[in-house]
Amino acid sequence: MPNKDCVLAIDQGTTSTRSIVFDKSANALSVSRREFPQHYPEPGWVEHDVEDIWNDVVDTAREAIEQAGGIERIAGVGITNQRETIVVWDRATGEPIHKAIVWQDRRTASTCARLKQEGKEAMMRSKTGLLLDPYFSATKIAWILDNVEGARARAEKGELACGTIDCFLMWRLTDGKTHATDITNACRTALFNIHEQKWDDELLELFQVPRALLPEVCDNSGHLGETDPALFGQPIVIGGMAGDQHAAMVGQACFKEGMAKSTYGTGCFMLTNTGEKAVESHHRMLTTIAYRINGKTTYALEGSIFVAGAAIKWLRDGLHLITHASQTDDMATRVPDSHGVYMVPGFVGLGAPHWDPDARGLICGLTLGSTQAHIARAALESVAFQTYDLAHAMDEDGAVHADTLRIDGGMSANDWFSQFLADMLQARVERPRDLETTALGAAFLAGLATGVWENLEEVAATWSQERLFEPRMDAGQRRRMLDGWQDAVRRTLTPEQPAPVTSNVTQFRAA
Repeated sequence: MPNKDCVLAIDQGTTSTRSIVFDKSANALSVSRREFPQHYPEPGWVEHDVEDIWNDVVDTAREAIEQAGGIERIAGVGITNQRETIVVWDRATGEPIHKAIVWQDRRTASTCARLKQEGKEAMMRSKTGLLLDPYFSATKIAWILDNVEGARARAEKGELACGTIDCFLMWRLTDGKTHATDITNACRTALFNIHEQKWDDELLELFQVPRALLPEVCDNSGHLGETDPALFGQPIVIGGMAGDQHAAMVGQACFKEGMAKSTYGTGCFMLTNTGEKAVESHHRMLTTIAYRINGKTTYALEGSIFVAGAAIKWLRDGLHLITHASQTDDMATRVPDSHGVYMVPGFVGLGAPHWDPDARGLICGLTLGSTQAHIARAALESVAFQTYDLAHAMDEDGAVHADTLRIDGGMSANDWFSQFLADMLQARVERPRDLETTALGAAFLAGLATGVWENLEEVAATWSQERLFEPRMDAGQRRRMLDGWQDAVRRTLTPEQPAPVTSNVTQFRAA
């Protein structure tokens, strides 16, 4: 019988679900992937049918296991997921009472605005490291309880359960035996005190969320549960869980203070390891838990961009300018510059450092000479410009920064984009051999719990660079481009929002 030397990673993202089996050398032995429908019932609303997600998880996991040689090789399962997306379900049947409300959804913007006006943000921020924004889960939970008939009364009686996608998958995978989430997902709900590391009574009261709904909070690695034997032929230990950006940080082996990674998927999320210290941001970054292993907590500073790869998807599905995302590389190099065209992809509001839920997308600088290639290039540039805004804000917050940024996610495969990112940050940009670092991080966490890897040092030794991008753009050209970007952002922001960051920082500085 083969040794159990592999780990199954379930990577449940915003637009697709992947299951990947990794071996001890962090090689992907098999990959199975499914895209699933997005639901937009109202402008600014985004929902998922979690039955679509569940079916895709089971189907892709079975395929990946079979392609990798069978269940006998699988030591454990790691789960990583789109964060902040919330599900409420019936404890007796496991059936959701409403579609999942996705992290991009803005339906609770007015609730967040009211709570801000009541002066509640400072208290919430001090406990959670987050801002009052519809992005986070708490107001989504309250919306479901208040808009599904009888839901609030049932929740208070303990008849309902809620959780982020990891938690829902844990429930389903264990056939309802385990109602648990990990600490990285818990800390994104706006209900979890990241300093005391527990659900917070004052926050539960503020957001009107009954404690009876909530799951147990676990470390990111450990014996968290076991899959129902009926699913895969025999039980498998669920050994790791982490929100996607935290899993990517583990997958990128950013284990030392000052190491930074940026993931380019549907959105863009940049995290810098701040060690044992929860760094308070004064520039609207988020203080978050990077991971907790064996009871030891590591914190991070995070900047969240709501639209990155989603802008490229919009070029494909909304404007039909491209038929495949990879075409943007060729289109960007077909023209010498963006011809003064800027895109601010505020399709669902703007995230850090602006946090403007009412902002909407904008393309400016169009002339009769503007072409499809200029618009495609502007979409790619917008993601790099937003990353610069995050890097600058973190620098101002005083976090320890590296002079190198590790990147992953679909957009990072684009050579033109990766080079432009290095130019805007004035930093080295490292692209790893395997871009599936989110799934790999989930695998590492499960493998640490099941003996596939002994410790974080062994995990870090598996990381290898595929390509290094170094800055080469003229400083004057870079400054002009950033000035143009900031002018475009000013046109997008609603009047009460703070002005965009300035472009007087010339590099992503080392400490």
